[in-house]
Amino acid sequence: MRKLLSCIAFFALGTLGYAQGPNASNEAIENEVKQVIETFFEGFHKQDSTIIKSTVADEIVLQTTGRSPEGKTLFKTEEFSKFLKSIVGIPETVKFEEKLTSFSIQVDRTMANAWVGYEFWLNGEFSHCGINSFQLINFDGEWKIIYLIDTRGKEGCLD
Repeated sequence: MRKLLSCIAFFALGTLGYAQGPNASNEAIENEVKQVIETFFEGFHKQDSTIIKSTVADEIVLQTTGRSPEGKTLFKTEEFSKFLKSIVGIPETVKFEEKLTSFSIQVDRTMANAWVGYEFWLNGEFSHCGINSFQLINFDGEWKIIYLIDTRGKEGCLD
């Protein structure tokens, strides 16, 4: 009986040790996801399409939502190639910055969601704020953005 209990205890401890195995901690994985998003914005601010492309999957969906001056909901899908051209095409005389104000990251296996607050500044003046919602997939050890939707508005900003 004693041998049986010892075997069961040994098996249980072995299983727990294996379950915690070589997988990275949630905090480490969340930091990996955050780094991908920060790299995306590094490319955005440098107007470098190569850096931006390094953070996204081959097929990415970009969308935005907000309200018209009349209060109607707006919703738009943008082609990624047009987005890149618009960023790269911003004249040097125009200064822009998207300040990331908060991160909330959730991860489950090969999928991650990042809810990222931001303020957008144009030529040193506040323009708007909102949330960027990123969906990422881990493709064999490398996190890539597959979907990005953002909100835009002026209400509730800079509080």
